[in-house]
Amino acid sequence: RPVAFAQIWKSWFSSYSLVGNKNIILMGPPGAGKTTIGRIVGQKLDCPVIDIDDDVLETTWNMSVSEKLQDVGNEQFLEEEGKALLEFSASGSVISLTGSNPMHAAGMQHVKKNGIVVYLDVPTTIIMSRLKSMKVDRIVGQSPSASLKDILQFRKQFYKRWCDIRVLCGGDITAEIAAEKVLDAVKRYQNSELETFISTRSSRSGRSMEKNSDKYFSDVVTQGLASDGGLFVPEKGLPKFTAGEWESLIEATYVERAQVILERCIHPADIPASKLAQIIETAYGENFACSKIAPVRHLTGNQFLLELFHGPTASFKDFALQLVPHIFAYCIPKSCNYLVLVATSGDTGSAVLDGFSRLHDTDRQRIAVMIFFPEDGVSPIQKSQMVGCQKENAWSVGVKSDFDFCQTAIKQIFTNSDYTGFLTVEYGTALAAANSINWARLLPQIVYHASAYLDLVHQDVIPFGSPVDVCIPTGNFGNILAALYAKMMGIPLRKCICASNENNVLTDFIRTGVYDLRGRKLIPTFSPAVDILKSSNLERYLHLIANEDGQLVTQLYNQLENQGHFQLQEDLLKKLQQDLVAGWCSEEDCLAAIHSVYSTTGYILDTHTAIAKVVADRLQDRACPIIISSTAHYSKFAPAILRALKIAEINQNPLSQLHLLSSYSPLPPVHWGLLETLKKKGNEDYQVCGADMSMLMSAVETLIQNHFM
Repeated sequence: RPVAFAQIWKSWFSSYSLVGNKNIILMGPPGAGKTTIGRIVGQKLDCPVIDIDDDVLETTWNMSVSEKLQDVGNEQFLEEEGKALLEFSASGSVISLTGSNPMHAAGMQHVKKNGIVVYLDVPTTIIMSRLKSMKVDRIVGQSPSASLKDILQFRKQFYKRWCDIRVLCGGDITAEIAAEKVLDAVKRYQNSELETFISTRSSRSGRSMEKNSDKYFSDVVTQGLASDGGLFVPEKGLPKFTAGEWESLIEATYVERAQVILERCIHPADIPASKLAQIIETAYGENFACSKIAPVRHLTGNQFLLELFHGPTASFKDFALQLVPHIFAYCIPKSCNYLVLVATSGDTGSAVLDGFSRLHDTDRQRIAVMIFFPEDGVSPIQKSQMVGCQKENAWSVGVKSDFDFCQTAIKQIFTNSDYTGFLTVEYGTALAAANSINWARLLPQIVYHASAYLDLVHQDVIPFGSPVDVCIPTGNFGNILAALYAKMMGIPLRKCICASNENNVLTDFIRTGVYDLRGRKLIPTFSPAVDILKSSNLERYLHLIANEDGQLVTQLYNQLENQGHFQLQEDLLKKLQQDLVAGWCSEEDCLAAIHSVYSTTGYILDTHTAIAKVVADRLQDRACPIIISSTAHYSKFAPAILRALKIAEINQNPLSQLHLLSSYSPLPPVHWGLLETLKKKGNEDYQVCGADMSMLMSAVETLIQNHFM
C-alpha cells in the first residue's frame, strides 16, 4: 500500500508539474483530432479541457461556427474569431484551437503568452480523407479559386510560425497514442537538461563527477572539439522515429522533412522550432538550383544516384554549410567575436566561405572564417573557388602539406589552452570549428540520406520497410556516418558501402579491423575530397559500437597518435562489419567508369561518384536497390572529366576548362554557381604557409587583428 500511494503521488506530481499554470495548446488543421486528443490529454493530467470552437466561439456567438462563416464570410470570420481569442484567458488547461486560429497574429500572441503550443502535424492526404468522411465541404479561406488542398497547404506556414512542439500524427495512429506522444513531447520541451552531449573520450566515472559542466547543443556548436581532444556526441543517442512517423513524411517536401528531423535532434531550448524553420527555409530556399534540393535519379538497373551537388558551390558540403552558419550565429553569445577555423580537402572550403558570406551584416562583423587547404592537394577549380570566394572576414590559406596536417593543426590549435586563452583575453575572440568534427555539420547530412529513402518510396520503387543499400565515397567518414545515424533513427538501410580511392586505409580497416598508417603516404588522386588517411568521424562510430566506452576510444587514438596504428577487438569488428562493407577504386578504373556511364546513359559522374559506382558494381548483391551518393558536380573536376571522355587538350586555366566543357554540346551543362564564381574577379591574393604550427597561428592572429580590431 505505501508503494501504491507513492506511485499515485508521483503520477499526480509529474502531471501537475507538466502543466503547472501553463496551458497545453493543441493546434493543427481541421480534422487533425485536436478536440479528441485534447480530451484524452486532459483526462490523463486531470485538468480542465477547453475547446475553442464549442466552449468559446459558439457560446460567444450563440450560433454554430459553420453558420457564422456563412453569415459573415472568410475575412470577417477570421477577425471575429481572433477577437474572441483575445478576450479569452485560462491557466493549467488543455486548449484545442480551431484550424484557423493561427492565422490571427494578435490572438495567437495572446494565448501563447501562457501556453506551450503543440502542432498536431497530419499529412494533407489524411486530412482530406478525414474531412471527406466527416462531410466537411468548406473551411475558412476556401473559395472557387482556392481548393481545399491549397488552403491546407497555405495554412502550414502559420502552424510552423506559432508551434513550440511538433507531434507527427500520420498513418493509422489512434487518438490515445497521439495523446501519449503529446505528453512525451511536452515533457521533452520542459526538460532540456536531459539532452546533453559527451566527448567520445570521456569515461563514465568522469562524466558522473562533472555534472556541473554539462554540454548542450548550443555549447557543442560553438566549441566544436571537446577539451580532451574527443568529438561531441549526444549522451542519450539520436531520437528514434516510428515507421508511421517516417511514412507521414513520404509526401513532404525536402524542407518539411528537414524541419521535422532537425526539430527532434535540436532541443527547442537551444533553437525554438519556429526559428529553426526560418533557418532551414533560408538555407534551402533560393540557394539550390533544383527545387527538390537533393533529387534521386535512376542510373541503371537497381542503382540510383542521390544528387548532392545542386547547391551554390556544387558539392554535398552545401547541405550543412548553407545551414550551419545561421545555426552558429544564433547559438553564439552576442558579447564575443568568433573566428571559425576549417581544414578542407577541397569542397568544404568554398562551401564554408559561401555559407558564412550569406549571414546578415551584423553577424558577419562578429564572425570571421579562415580556411586551411593543402596548397598542392586540391583541383585547380577548387583552389580558384576558395581564393575567389575570399571576403573581408574570410581568408583562405594554402598549406604546403596534405589535408591530414591541416586537420591535425586545427585540433592542436583548439586544444592549446594557452593560445586560445590569449586570443580571448587579448582580442576578445573565441575559436570555433565548422569541419565535420562539429556535431552540427552531421545533422543536415542525416536529412538527405533519410529523404533519399523516402523518395524511393514516393516513386513506388519500394514499399516503406523494404531495405536499400547505400554506397558513399568516403574520406573523413562524416557522410557515411550520417547514413548510419539515419539507419539508427529508423530508415531501413541494409549495408553502408564505404568507397575509397587509392588512399584506402578505411577499406583495409573495415576488412581487417587494423587501422594502420605506418609507412603510408598520401597519394594525390583525381578525387581529392577523399585523399585522407586520418578519418576524424570514425571516432564517433567507434564510440557508438563500443557502447560509449570513452576509455577504449582514448586508448585506440593515443595508440594511433603515438604508434601509427591500432587494432579493434574481434567483437567490435563483428559489430562494425554488420553495418559496413568497403572497397576501393584505382585511378584507371575511376576514369573508365566516367567514360562507360557517359557512353551508355549520357550522364557524367564526377570523380568521387565514379569511385562509388565502381565499388557498388563490385560489392552489391542486387538483392535490393542501392543509392549511390553523388557528392559533387562533374565540372569541379574538369581536367579529369576531359581526360576520361578523351575530348581535347587540357588547358591549365580553370575558367578555360569550364568553357571547354560547356562548349561540348552533348554534355549536361556545367554547374551554374561554379561558372559564376570563376567569372567574378575576387581577391586573387591568398596566403601560403609552410607546414609549421607557429606560421599558422600567426596567420590566425593576423586575421583577427585585421577584422575585429
